[in-house]
Amino acid sequence: MGAEQILIIEDDTEIQEMLKYAFTRDGWTLIQVTTGEEGLKALQAKRVDCVILDIMLPGMDGIKTLKKIREEKKFQRLPVILCTARGEEADVVAGLELGADDYVVKPYSPRVLAARIRAGLRRNELTALEGEDSSKTFWQHGKLIIDVEKHAAFLDDKPLDLFATEFAILACFMSHPDIVFSRQKLITAVRGGDYPVTDRSVDVQIMGLRKKLGEAGNMIETIRSVGYRFRTEIND
Repeated sequence: MGAEQILIIEDDTEIQEMLKYAFTRDGWTLIQVTTGEEGLKALQAKRVDCVILDIMLPGMDGIKTLKKIREEKKFQRLPVILCTARGEEADVVAGLELGADDYVVKPYSPRVLAARIRAGLRRNELTALEGEDSSKTFWQHGKLIIDVEKHAAFLDDKPLDLFATEFAILACFMSHPDIVFSRQKLITAVRGGDYPVTDRSVDVQIMGLRKKLGEAGNMIETIRSVGYRFRTEIND
């Protein structure tokens, strides 16, 4: 990576300067604006590979800005990372439901945000490749393997005995690594006529899945008051 253009929509000038200094070594081109309206104009005028979006903005807030971004088909796969202050969990949930890819909580480390940006850029590249081969049904992360077509999952080459809903959740996670899923998103992903799912039953299924995965269960990270994320890197 190195030619990517990152749009930062943030009204705090100190944060803008901090990110400008911190991201110099990554080789990214930063497009920095202070309002949602300016951010939408920048999206139309320039190529943008990832958006860092503050929720609390003057004028159009981050949630409304995100909604405007996702309304346009050409921006539906654009990685968007929300920035929020502690205690704004309802806004985070709303943002994830509208299509945000991830979020960071203020005050945050620039290194953490940079890692989230790289993950978002990487996911976008993988999604584009998978779009060229929509028949992909096999994923592997470390010693964990899942083959959707054969409805088989393996850990350390040993078959996993998973219930249908557990299998569907694991397939959803492994095919979308590092993405934060609200419980509602997981419900939508695994819903089937034979498997009615509620928020509480998602938690129960996750608990059972983690137990069956043993140490690999640590790859399923709980995001407090939001949902879950399947982490490909479990050591920070």
